[in-house]
Amino acid sequence: MNMIKDIQQEILKLKKEKDICILAHSYEAHEILEIADYAGDSYALSVKAKEVDAKTVIMCGVRFMAETVKILSPEKQVILATPEAGCEMADMMNRAMIEKVKAKHPDYTVVAYVNTTAELKAICDVCVTSSSAVNVVKNIENEKILFIPDNNLGTFVKRLLPEKDIMLLDGCCPIHASVTPEEVIRAKVAHPDALILIHPECRPDVAGMADFVGSTADIMNFAKNSERKEFIIGTEISIAEHLQYECPDKRFYPLSAKLICKNMRLTTLVDVLDCCKGIGGEEIVLDNETITSAKKCIDEMIRLNHE
Repeated sequence: MNMIKDIQQEILKLKKEKDICILAHSYEAHEILEIADYAGDSYALSVKAKEVDAKTVIMCGVRFMAETVKILSPEKQVILATPEAGCEMADMMNRAMIEKVKAKHPDYTVVAYVNTTAELKAICDVCVTSSSAVNVVKNIENEKILFIPDNNLGTFVKRLLPEKDIMLLDGCCPIHASVTPEEVIRAKVAHPDALILIHPECRPDVAGMADFVGSTADIMNFAKNSERKEFIIGTEISIAEHLQYECPDKRFYPLSAKLICKNMRLTTLVDVLDCCKGIGGEEIVLDNETITSAKKCIDEMIRLNHE
């Protein structure tokens, strides 16, 4: 424990001296959240990065998150704490693949989940987050929508917006998609008084068994504000841990032991310390054309989400 505290103190000292802002996704380990300036979901962190004065931003998360920070803050130096931290869903589709689909269906508006690479965002029409997806798609004038890459989130949106013609491709988060209805039943039997909170990246037959379906931030806010005392958490297992720290008077149970994102677990305090020392991580470099095109996609999300 003392070693962890010592490393944390050194990080806090260096980031102050070097004018560094540290961002940590909610799925990161608790000791990393403790030294972060801001913690939250990927888009919220990108917005925060844009607002801070720090010239250097360290992202404790995965590559597409660091890219999104760079898109919104191109003047900042953006460092991905662990270069090996990718996202299986984001890597399922590439620019060439989507350009072929667009050529076959030119009348469809292409909606990209934020969990996509910068090069993919650059050829899409609008970006969405799991919390904004339904509202943004609803406000798109075109009824024909190509939703990428997550067909589970896309199915969730499609169910709530039957008036839209939503085309889906074969992409998903393998971690969330691994959860089965049988696991939901087992969790409910083990904890009969608990509410079931599930992320829409889970399969439709799993999400359909939830008391509440929402993004990571929505799930955390629901649990914190609810008068109920027990919750089964159907997203990355770290969220149950973080909620337990924040709400010690309540009880949180992971829906499945399989809900562990190995890429989110790659980043350590030593990685962050090395970034602060200037000897670790990877600086995110994007060309101006990619930044400009991808930012249009994100700006359109902001416009539509506020209509």
